[in-house]
Amino acid sequence: MIRLIGDKPVRYREDPVRMLRALRFVAKLGLKLEAETEQLISELAPLLGDIPPARLFDETLKLYLSGHAAVTHQLLCHYRVFEHLYPQTAALLSQQKQDYPRTLLMKALENTDIRLAEDKPVTPAFLFAALLWEPLQLRWQQLCQEMPEIPAMQRAAGEVLAEQTQTVAIPKRFSMVTRDIWTMQPRLLRRQGKRALSLLLHPKFRAGYDFLALRAQSGEPLQELVDWWTTFQQVPAAKQSEMVLALGNTAGSGKRKPRRRRRKPVSKAVE
Repeated sequence: MIRLIGDKPVRYREDPVRMLRALRFVAKLGLKLEAETEQLISELAPLLGDIPPARLFDETLKLYLSGHAAVTHQLLCHYRVFEHLYPQTAALLSQQKQDYPRTLLMKALENTDIRLAEDKPVTPAFLFAALLWEPLQLRWQQLCQEMPEIPAMQRAAGEVLAEQTQTVAIPKRFSMVTRDIWTMQPRLLRRQGKRALSLLLHPKFRAGYDFLALRAQSGEPLQELVDWWTTFQQVPAAKQSEMVLALGNTAGSGKRKPRRRRRKPVSKAVE
C-alpha cells in the first residue's frame, strides 16, 4: 500500500511531483494506493503546471523509461495527469481517428518495455516522437494545404515542440533527433533516382525507418513501403539498383527535363 504521511493535501501541494512518483511506484511495484492518497491525485493534478518544465522532463524519463511505460501511461491517463504533461496529445487521444482508436503511442510504449527487458538501447528522442506524433500529424496535414509536405513537416515540428516545451522541456540534443525522425517520414516515400541510397546513408535513417514500421503496426497503410525498405537494406548494391528502377520514373523522381535552348535571332546586315 502506498500512503502519503501527514496532511495529504499539504504534502501534494508542497511537491506535486509526488503524484507522479506514486503512480510510478504503482506501475513498477504493483502496489495499491490508499484511498485519500489516490483520490487527491485527479483533484490536484493541475498543480503540475507549477513545476518547472525541465524537472518534468526528468520525471518523464523516469515514468516512461523504467520498463513499465505502457502501464504507467494508462495510470497517468486514468488519473487525469497526462493531460497536464502533454496537453496537445491528450486532446487528440480522447478522439477516434477515422472511426479507429489512436494506437501508435501505446505500440511505442509496449515496444519500449520490450527493448528495455532485452537490455537494448532506447533513445528519448524516439519516445518524444511517439508522444507528440498525433498533434504533429494534425498540424502537418493542415500546413500541407499551404506548402509542400517536407517544409510543412519542418514547420509543424517546430510549432508542436515549441508548444510542448511550455509544460515539459525537451533538450535540443533530443528534440533535434525527434525532428529528424519526423522529417524522414515524407522522405521515405520518395525512393526514385538516387534518393533511396541517399536516405539509407542518412545517420537517422534507422530511427526514421523504425518509426515508419511503428506507424504501419498502428494501422496506417504503410506495410508495403516498410517491406520495401526492409528488403532494400538487406540486398547487395546491384539488387538495390534494380529495386529503384522497378519503381519507374514517376513524377518527383528528382530528374529535371532538359530545357530547350532558344536560338538567338539572326541579325540582318543593313544595306
